Amino acid sequence: MSQHETPLFDGLLRHAERNPVQFHIPGHKKGSGMDPVFKEFIGENALSIDLINIAPLDDLHQPHGIIKEAQQLAAEAFGADHTFFSVQGTSGAIMTMIMAVCGPGEKIIVPRNVHKSIMTAIVFSGAVPIFIHPEIDKDLGISHGITTESVTRALTEHPDAKGLLVINPTYFGIAGDLKQIVDIAHSFNVPVLVDEAHGVHIHFHEDLPISAMQAGADMAATSVHKLGGSMTQSSILNVREGLVSVNRVQTILSMLTTTSTSYILLASLDTARRHLAINGHQIIEQTLKHAQETRKKINEIDHLYCVGEEILGSKATYDYDPTKLIVSVKNLGISGHDAEKWLRDRYNIEVELSDLYNILCIITPGDTKEDCELLVKALTEMAASFKGTVQSRYAHVMLPDIPLLALSPREAFYSETETVPLDESAGRIMAEFMMVYPPGIPIFIPGEIITEENLRYVKENVAAGLPVQGPEDEELKTLRVIRERKPIY
Repeated sequence: MSQHETPLFDGLLRHAERNPVQFHIPGHKKGSGMDPVFKEFIGENALSIDLINIAPLDDLHQPHGIIKEAQQLAAEAFGADHTFFSVQGTSGAIMTMIMAVCGPGEKIIVPRNVHKSIMTAIVFSGAVPIFIHPEIDKDLGISHGITTESVTRALTEHPDAKGLLVINPTYFGIAGDLKQIVDIAHSFNVPVLVDEAHGVHIHFHEDLPISAMQAGADMAATSVHKLGGSMTQSSILNVREGLVSVNRVQTILSMLTTTSTSYILLASLDTARRHLAINGHQIIEQTLKHAQETRKKINEIDHLYCVGEEILGSKATYDYDPTKLIVSVKNLGISGHDAEKWLRDRYNIEVELSDLYNILCIITPGDTKEDCELLVKALTEMAASFKGTVQSRYAHVMLPDIPLLALSPREAFYSETETVPLDESAGRIMAEFMMVYPPGIPIFIPGEIITEENLRYVKENVAAGLPVQGPEDEELKTLRVIRERKPIY
């Protein structure tokens, strides 16, 4: 097959053209059985391929036809031995990776700044996380990746670990020395699992960080929908044979995947792969040009700073993705959340993320020069409007520490619990998750001892209007903790 082909999408089109009489789900029957206003908006073309796993269209759970062909083309494009399509997003692919290598009580080495799906998989599997503290950028107030030295120490102390998970690149576009990390892990015979949610495009241009498959990693969960042009919730799982069982990966992924798989999502993966394989270098080249020009103009605005290649050189900042515009706003004396709200209210601009100190804007092939110029104009006006609040560039940066893990996350999650006031929870064992989302980095996970320091960090984020999520009490007045057994007299 050629990378110009789209066997899955073409198969759906052929089936739609035959226009069979459907005595199967979905019940809207090509749109005739749904709300007419929604049908008119979505369009007949999309509804004609909103189908299910009937024989002519193959089955994602056991592919033998057009889905198998599409996955084989994707594996070839990404340099993998096998590629699996995911309609459960990259979260489903990440959970598959972890559950394919870890069982109850087994160790997995992970950086602390992980997505919540990783911690969910650790609870599901019963695995015990061995945390590596990522390198902290105290100027920007963000976490980067893990270093080769910390990986070596972790594996030396825990050679029985069943896997090492690496984020490449991070949400903010920063990458460590993935090739060396993979080599170190493989010297311990430990497979490397890569959270490549924000790196689908890096495989297709030499000026971007090395991809997981190029580095020799064993598995990589890759969000095609984030930066690769497929529809939201569609991702892939790339696998290299050797240290992991491909059959077990397929089994676990099937366990976590709906049997009513969306063929619209699957078709968008097929066509996005074609576009990246054929045109990826060209469109990414243009995207990089837009991003670098925008970065230069932002850095000409007083009291704003957009991170560039000067960030490279530390042990955890081996490479970076220039299409991620990290804009530090703390010198204006405002939070990232303030900046996000200002851009929304004044210019109808939505950013990818805001935190206490930064906003993150992502430039993709879908952005135009005019879009980038509008962003610069808006940031220029924003900086001028806050010039009376300017502070020192080296403002204090507070980041959460890693609490002590007293119980495995699974044991804590399923333990007998009680709720206590937030202000009285220090010293208790957490029974639920707490994170700032996005990006979903844990402040507490089930099984960790609650600390006063991290409670202060929670309150600071809440005061700044940032989304602290996880606890059952959305008002964050109480936390669920492990019930303490009282002595019987």
